[in-house]
Amino acid sequence: MTADALSPELRAAAERFAAADSLLICLDFDGCVAELVADAYSARPVPVNAEAIRRLAPLKDVTLAYVSGRPLVDLQNQADPPEGTVLVGSHGAEKYLGPDSPGLKLTAAQEAARTEVVDVLEQIAGQHDGAWVEHKPAGAAIHVRHIDDDQAAEQVLNEARAALSAIDGAHAKEGKKILEAVVVLATKGEAIQELRELLKPAAVFFAGDDVTDEHGFAVLGDGDLGVKVGEGDTAAEFRIPEPAALAQVLNVVAEARESAQPRESTQPRH
Repeated sequence: MTADALSPELRAAAERFAAADSLLICLDFDGCVAELVADAYSARPVPVNAEAIRRLAPLKDVTLAYVSGRPLVDLQNQADPPEGTVLVGSHGAEKYLGPDSPGLKLTAAQEAARTEVVDVLEQIAGQHDGAWVEHKPAGAAIHVRHIDDDQAAEQVLNEARAALSAIDGAHAKEGKKILEAVVVLATKGEAIQELRELLKPAAVFFAGDDVTDEHGFAVLGDGDLGVKVGEGDTAAEFRIPEPAALAQVLNVVAEARESAQPRESTQPRH
């Protein structure tokens, strides 16, 4: 990556965003803050991104939020969020706004559907070397990133798609070399809208890399800022080439906020 991976247009947009009275900065985790890796449990924030996030965390009128398909427990353990960060997991089905946040509770029908999803995906994964199943509170996902042959990997996903389509109450979500099924229908766009209504920021930022992040970009409006990480069709106004470039966007925002109100005069939120 070059010393400056940001286009002049994106830099100017980040500075305009930073000038809003209050900010909500929403970040996807995998493929955005962290690199996509074959072993999902080894993912960690890219160091420059972690540094930029820590820089933003104590600034006045700035709220950070992870909005991810990951379970909350993964975000808490792997994202290393600064104190005060809002966590939205399972594509919006799980939310952590503080110690009193209620946990996810499934109905009996949803529990039965989730059990069937897990059983079906485990059966498929057991028949293909390299495929594995990630269990989630609201469903499960089959990963094929360990399968080197792209055609073979896609065949596994096709098999999973067909099997999941027969499960009542299961909703498939496509991703990069992953197919997920959830029993609680929620989107990142809905989650961002809920956070907007709750926190009432003057402007919202969202960065993501995958198909499910498009729901988040779709709810952004005037004064907001959307950034797509990597390739692929997107509704986001701007694009950066890789996760490590995200730090440059976040640092532009942080620098502008610090210039308007020096960091030493701010206090971390609790």
